[in-house]
Amino acid sequence: MHFDTTTAFPPITPADLAWQEGALCAQTGADFFFPEPGSSVREAKRICGLCPIRSACLDYALDHDERFGVWGGLSEKERLEIRRTARQA
Repeated sequence: MHFDTTTAFPPITPADLAWQEGALCAQTGADFFFPEPGSSVREAKRICGLCPIRSACLDYALDHDERFGVWGGLSEKERLEIRRTARQA
């Protein structure tokens, strides 16, 4: 089965990514935020908790269905739960 994801989400523009300039994750590297399967995301969540743009990051991840890594302080499973809850409402 093939899903066309190019039309399911809004196109990404430079303005959509402007929030990343102030993100703490941009200063620490992706290793914390995209750990190997089964690894802890504790450090990523700690960094996210200190980040002034955490909510913009989470909004972006939810709007663009980011399925991997820690975004806005939430893991893949936590974001999936938000999407499921939103669909049921």
